[in-house]
Parts: sequence; C-alpha cells; structure tokens
Amino acid sequence: MVPARTAHAVLVILAILAIALLVVIARPFATSLFVAAVLAGALSPWTNWLARLLRGRRKVAAGLVTSTVLVAAIGPLSALGAMLAPQIVSGVAWVRAALQSGGVAGIIEKAPAPVKPLLERIMESLPASMETVQEVVSAQGSKAAAVLGNLLSATGTLLFQTVMMLVALFFLLLDGPSLVGWLNEAIPLKRGQVSELLHEFRRVTVAVLLSTLATAGVQSLLAVGGYVATGVPNPVFFFVATFVLGLVPFVGATLVVVAVGVLRMLTGHVGSGTFLVIWGFAVVGTIDNVLKPLFIRGGVPIHGAVIFFALIGGLLVFGPVGFLVGPLSVAFLVAVVRMYRRDWGGR
Repeated sequence: MVPARTAHAVLVILAILAIALLVVIARPFATSLFVAAVLAGALSPWTNWLARLLRGRRKVAAGLVTSTVLVAAIGPLSALGAMLAPQIVSGVAWVRAALQSGGVAGIIEKAPAPVKPLLERIMESLPASMETVQEVVSAQGSKAAAVLGNLLSATGTLLFQTVMMLVALFFLLLDGPSLVGWLNEAIPLKRGQVSELLHEFRRVTVAVLLSTLATAGVQSLLAVGGYVATGVPNPVFFFVATFVLGLVPFVGATLVVVAVGVLRMLTGHVGSGTFLVIWGFAVVGTIDNVLKPLFIRGGVPIHGAVIFFALIGGLLVFGPVGFLVGPLSVAFLVAVVRMYRRDWGGR
C-alpha cells in the first residue's frame, strides 16, 4: 500500500504539471480571455436582466450583449473613418493644388517663419534626381517589405484576438453562473470565498471601466474648449477623435491635442498651435493622472496613491491590459488578506 505522504506528494506534482500545461495552452489567448472575463463581470447583470425579460432565453441574451459589445467597439471607429474621409480628401486636394501652383518650394514659402529652416533642411537632404530616388527605393525595398509584413501580421493577430475575445465573452455570459458554481466546488477554499473574490473582481473592473469613460469624457470636454478657443476647424470631429483615443490610458487624448496644435503651427497659426500644445500637456494630459485614480477609488476602497502606482506599474509591465491588471492585483491582495484575517487571523 502506498504511504499517504507519498500519494499526497505525487498528487501535488500532478496538480503542478496540470496547472503548468494549462498555462501553456491558455497563454496565446491570455489577453483575450482576460478582457472577456472583465467585460463578462461588468455586463453579467445586464445579461441576467435581459434573460429575464426574454423569459429565460439566456443564449439569446448573451448573443445580444456580445453583439452590442462588437458594435460599440466598431461603431466609433467607423464613425471616425466616415468623418475623417472628407478631411483626407480636402487635405489631398490642398496639397495637389499647392504642388500645381508653386510646387514644393511654394509650400515652403507659405510655411510660418519658425518652420521654414526645418523644411529647407529636409528638402536639402532629399535625393536630387529620380534616379537617386529609385536607387534609395531599391535599397530600402526589403526593409519596407519587412515592415509591411509585420504590420499585416499584427493586424491579423489583433483580429484573431478580437474574435477569440468575443467567443469567450459569449460563453462566459451564457454559462457564467454555472462556471461560478463549478469554481466554488473545484477550488479548495471555504464555501463562498470564490464568490467573494469574483465579486471583488467585478467591482474593480466596473470601477476601472467607468473611470476610463468618465476621464475620457472630461479630457474631451477640456480639449474641445481648447479647439474652440483657438479656432480649430471641425471641433466636433476632433472631440470624437479625442474621446475615442482618450480611452487609451495616459496617452490618447494628449496625443490628439498636441497633434492638432502642431498642425496649427505648420499651417501658420503659431500662437494658437503653441497654446494647444501647452494645453494638451499641462491640462488634458495632467487631468488624466489626477481623475482616473480618484474615479477608481470611488468604487474601490484603496488609497489613491496605491491605485495610481498600480495603474502605472501595470501599464509598464503588461501594456494596455495592465491598466486593469494593476488595480485588480492590489484589490485581490487586499481581499485575500481580509479573508485570511477574518477566517484564520482571530479577528
């Protein structure tokens, strides 16, 4: 008969191997599964409400919610594309007219004085003849092909990850309650502790998502105030662009405002362009670092400084998804410590 200690050791080793194998299998989809879990946690109450409204048809409710997420992700990008198309056509027409009237020299002549030396140096560094241009293109052809290949590969990967995320989201919304019940039975914790951790997960994710939307909205309002004050054309378009890119943590909205300011300077509006660049860095960019931790703290009882460094650390280590991983890691640690002190710490 095998000793109990040996059987226990073998069982632990098998469990470790199984977990390692599961990590290897799930690694290619880790980001997609994590984002799907975040969205499922935030949207599960709406799915439950819709399923009750549809008389228990949970599959239909999960499909409708997943479709809504898809539309919410693609809709703003499509709207931006539709709004951007006339701007692109207008810009191409302006460049064509400038080239036909005065050529590149005419464009440089119309540029504001602070920018002229830079443009002249750029023109001097360009090849002087078409033969030289062809030689440069031939020499750099392989690099351009490699860059294009990497771009196509990244686009395909993003599309694949998005599809996986939507599939996972649908099944999590469909079988979420059953999955929670299975986890309660499978994970060796006291009854109810898994549900408590999942409740903490949902609370943090909802707080992070709402804080992202609220911060992007405030940044967009501040940005559009700068656009209107400096006479930027089509402020509604730039408001939408600022809001959509403002959903990218700590970068997006500031990038739009600064880019618009640089464009204003290049078109001769040096004063208003300089103001927008300063406004983008000093106000729009700074308010993101202040508001987001405050909004998250409103839904998560953790000190604002801890949340701030968790956000920054998560972004540096995990990239964009770290914006969620950082606060979740801190919240989970707090929840585990709280449960330990309550159940085993004598308090």
